[in-house]
Amino acid sequence: MGILNFFSSKDPEDYEKKGDGLFEAGAYGKAIAEYERALERLEKTSPWDDDYQQNLREKISCCQEQLALEHENTARELMEAGHNDDARQYIELALELTRDDQLITQLEQYLKQLDTGRLEAIQTTLPNFDTPDQEKQQEEMPEVQTPGAEQDDEHFTALIGTLPEDIQATYRNYPVVFKTGYLALNRGDFEQAAEDLSQALDEHDDPQSYIPLELATACLNLTRYDEACRHAETFLQHHPDALPGYQLLCDIYWETREFERAEALLVSLPEELAESVAGYLLRGETLYQAGKFADAKAFYRDFSKKYEWNESIARALAKAHEALGERTNARYIYGEIMNQCLSCHSRVDPFLKQKYADLSFESGLKTTEVLELYLSLAQEVPQNAADYYQKISRIYNAQGNETEAERFQAISEKYEARQ
Repeated sequence: MGILNFFSSKDPEDYEKKGDGLFEAGAYGKAIAEYERALERLEKTSPWDDDYQQNLREKISCCQEQLALEHENTARELMEAGHNDDARQYIELALELTRDDQLITQLEQYLKQLDTGRLEAIQTTLPNFDTPDQEKQQEEMPEVQTPGAEQDDEHFTALIGTLPEDIQATYRNYPVVFKTGYLALNRGDFEQAAEDLSQALDEHDDPQSYIPLELATACLNLTRYDEACRHAETFLQHHPDALPGYQLLCDIYWETREFERAEALLVSLPEELAESVAGYLLRGETLYQAGKFADAKAFYRDFSKKYEWNESIARALAKAHEALGERTNARYIYGEIMNQCLSCHSRVDPFLKQKYADLSFESGLKTTEVLELYLSLAQEVPQNAADYYQKISRIYNAQGNETEAERFQAISEKYEARQ
């Protein structure tokens, strides 16, 4: 279905039907969003239909209970694995959703098993600075590994597991050297990847092959742009409806700053791809890569006015605002995306948290909300903990809490010394 048809006005029944399908598929968070859209639409078109409104509210409640049970199960598994901070987030989400007294009691019991304070929890996760050789000793311990061939097979299966099933089967039937090249490509060994994939292409002489797509990717990363372009174009000749081919060729044109060629390529997109969100993102990103930030912003804003909210478009719009120095607008959009995640009762991407927190911090908004985001990020992205704790220190200092400011400055310095 084309995007223009997809985003046309819908009746409440249309949203409800989509919600029912999502419920049956176990996608309870998305189902809630569809039922809420149905309810909102109904309140505008038939506000007198109390029975239908009640039916939708009951469906929303049912989804919320099912989603709460999922979060409870996830939290329990995370606690058993020792990931207490992640578990706490799922417990809090479940508590927001459920009205079941028994489940509430169980969730509250879980919270009692976790550290009672956020700051205390952070204290317990700090490295033992009095034993500086501890990490070194752990690094020197030999790791138990499965035999090379078996490990490669497992890794290859995991990597192609994200592809459509027919393409997975195709990849498995390629020469063995394709597998070694594909593994090299995904671990960043592009020289080896290009060598193995070139050999695989020679051994497997099939015009419909996907090998040129992977070989083009390796060549792109080696800055062998002409070769990359040739393989990508060969792939598209035989797969004119394959989005990855257009994405890769756009990447090549962006790197070589041939933006007119990118625009010409996107004009030639098949209608279905041209009307897809991915097609819009490629056109917008071409404007962005060309330094036409204002045009990119206008392009994304026009999309947002015409169609339903889309996270990928919202992220791209926020990036354009940032490039133009419009930090307030960018921060607002990142906050909106975070709220959308919470409304669907899903975890918030740490990238979004950092963008929102950093833009707030740089704008002088040294609030408790920003402080708590950095506390969360210190657990989720520990390699950047020194920076996060240093900013927490500065926030406490701005709030007049010198004791906590000094404490977190000391923590930051200790983390910095460990790196």
